[in-house]
Amino acid sequence: MRITLTSVHVDDQEKALRFYTDVLGFVKKNDVPLGEHRWLTVVSPEAPDGVELVLEPDQHPAAQAYKKGLVADGIPYNSFTVADVQQEYERLTALGVRFTQPPTQMGPVTTAVLDDTCGNLVQIAAM
Repeated sequence: MRITLTSVHVDDQEKALRFYTDVLGFVKKNDVPLGEHRWLTVVSPEAPDGVELVLEPDQHPAAQAYKKGLVADGIPYNSFTVADVQQEYERLTALGVRFTQPPTQMGPVTTAVLDDTCGNLVQIAAM
């Protein structure tokens, strides 16, 4: 068994696609129209056949409440591994990304938390 898909609920798929590709650096893998929405996935350019992140519409009331609750408590929706948190923090800050937590050492792990502009907090981490 292996993980092939994970998702993040977003308030606007097009805006999310721009943020996750143009800013974070992921690559679009699937973009299939499904009525009002799309089956829209991105992958790491380092693993184009790896785990896909579905940019899932958050139209369901439960999804919206879940997202709001996580943000209110400062809890990241997802976590992405980076080689150097400080370097990525500086790169993303220069692109206008808002961080809710700067790089912070937590034992053997360094983390930072950013706002994905689509209603979520996302953690970046390096070990």
